[in-house]
Amino acid sequence: MNLDDPVIAVIGAGAVGGYYGARLAQHGHRVHLLMRSDAAAVRHSGLRIDSRDGNFSLSPSQIHVHDDPRSLPQADLLLIALKTTANDRLGELAGPAVKDDSAILTLQNGLGNEQRLAELFGEQRVLGGMAFVCLNRVAPGHIVHSDHGKIRLGEYLGGPSQRARQIAALFRGSSVPCDVVENLAYGRWEKLVWNIPFNGLGALLDLTTDRLVGNPDGLALVTRLMQEAIDTAKALHLQLPDNLIQKEIDYTRTMGGYRTSTQIDRQKNRPLEVEAIWGEPLRTAQRNGIATPALETLYLMLKMLPNCGQYR
Repeated sequence: MNLDDPVIAVIGAGAVGGYYGARLAQHGHRVHLLMRSDAAAVRHSGLRIDSRDGNFSLSPSQIHVHDDPRSLPQADLLLIALKTTANDRLGELAGPAVKDDSAILTLQNGLGNEQRLAELFGEQRVLGGMAFVCLNRVAPGHIVHSDHGKIRLGEYLGGPSQRARQIAALFRGSSVPCDVVENLAYGRWEKLVWNIPFNGLGALLDLTTDRLVGNPDGLALVTRLMQEAIDTAKALHLQLPDNLIQKEIDYTRTMGGYRTSTQIDRQKNRPLEVEAIWGEPLRTAQRNGIATPALETLYLMLKMLPNCGQYR
């Protein structure tokens, strides 16, 4: 694996994959984007990023676009940014780019993604990452980055490694704040504390984050869902900090009227990542005897929506 001058393949270059792939390409890295609907537009006009950290564009010559995974080169680093509703196609979409010493970093939401990649490609190749970023794809080849942007990543098999530190340094050198977590499961549950209420209630009620935290009843429900996630993490011996709920609410207030990715997916009639973000945490709670009535109700209501994206 060459992380000094890596070949990078982004599998699923929508808002998240497109943004981080663009940052890496902006700083001279060899980036290949596997895209679907945006491929023709990006081949013709390149990528445009409107960012709170400074706008930039990449010409078609600065980035390699693919709409067929079989055309991807074998990559030193694969970034998996697919919606989890497409996880049944991971082998088909990512497989052609995997070589013996590839590192595979999933930036997907929810639980179970590292396990699926490990089953397909071997656990030694897999890392997981949490992207804390506010992004919207507003048109083909046009992404708006409105806030935040940090990635926290770690090894699927254990604690910090030289490989994880090298990948984090690669992002930091490309204007992406990034650090390495001691415990990937801890990081996953820490992010679920935010994702479970805001992605779920945003999609179900079609409310932006400011409206959820600006309403006493909404804030109470957000807090209850966060606490249930924290209680479940504790049952897994993951001790999240006592001030995490207030910290996450304060963090959310800085976003303004942000539409979460799941809210946008519902508005655009796309499949929803119900199982990865709500189903797997709920089943984990049930296996460990943790009562999560608010999460269970939210999950059942989301499953009733069209395009709930069940993949079990």
